[in-house]
Amino acid sequence: MSISNLRRRLHHGDVDGRKNEHVDISSADALNEPLLGSSNDNGGSEVYDPRRQDLWDDDRKKEQLHWSFLFSNLIAQWAQWLANILVGSGSIFGRLFPFSLDNQSSPVYLSPLQEERLNTLRRRLQIPFDGSRIEHQDALRQLWRLAYPTREIPPLKSELWKEMGWQGTDPSTDFRGGGLISLENLIFFAKNYPNSFQMLLNKVQGQRSDWEYPFAVAGINISFMLIQMLDLQSTVPSSKSGIRFLELLGWDESAFDHLYCVAFRLLDAQWLVKRASYMEFNEVMKSTRTQLERELVLEDVLAVKDLPSYTMLDK
Repeated sequence: MSISNLRRRLHHGDVDGRKNEHVDISSADALNEPLLGSSNDNGGSEVYDPRRQDLWDDDRKKEQLHWSFLFSNLIAQWAQWLANILVGSGSIFGRLFPFSLDNQSSPVYLSPLQEERLNTLRRRLQIPFDGSRIEHQDALRQLWRLAYPTREIPPLKSELWKEMGWQGTDPSTDFRGGGLISLENLIFFAKNYPNSFQMLLNKVQGQRSDWEYPFAVAGINISFMLIQMLDLQSTVPSSKSGIRFLELLGWDESAFDHLYCVAFRLLDAQWLVKRASYMEFNEVMKSTRTQLERELVLEDVLAVKDLPSYTMLDK
């Protein structure tokens, strides 16, 4: 920061017996000569010059302005940090004074709560499904019990798994990039919205296609689609949907799972509207993603339950 100083040069000359004083104002940045009177090459005594006091005062002002600038910047940074805590911490102030995080040109600051929940979600994303692990096998059996409460659980390799919408007799071969979280999403859907889960599983609503989408495999694709849409594999999500999702995560640690249920219900609704068949599944998935992206950036959406499509879910 450059601050211009006033330098006064007093030139004395006798004109008509009087002394004229001229004041010359110039920038301190242009000064490169030593101060007059500060030294005497001939060993004479130092001469007092009033201009030295003016320059000393100017230097003090420059230092004060410099520290004021640094302090104001520090206050601004702390204010931004506090604002993001209020947004993501679930406090009442976040609802009363909603700060928008969907401006892609600004850096995204996570509150400690948001950062903790985002890291927990990312750890879930990194767990692949392993059919040899007992806990993963038990999760598959739990899904069957939730889907068909009155039926006996089949072996882990059986033709009966195809009834749920797995492509083969061994469900573990269908997970691929979906990972364990896609199975957890299906279990969460069955537990928290059992009526909607059963309706989609058994295709009981609307005029269905002769070649329907496979329920379980569709669920894995929805998990994968949400991970991409929300930009969850980046260091910090940068898409508008991803940034808004961070706000939802601040309110609800299960925001991803609830959003999964909304997406699945929305996909089925889009499927019926388009009267789609199996070969059009990717097109329906794209339109589902587009609709979710539109709803996520609505200003009055503070939680997953505020999404317009959430009203289609039935517990």
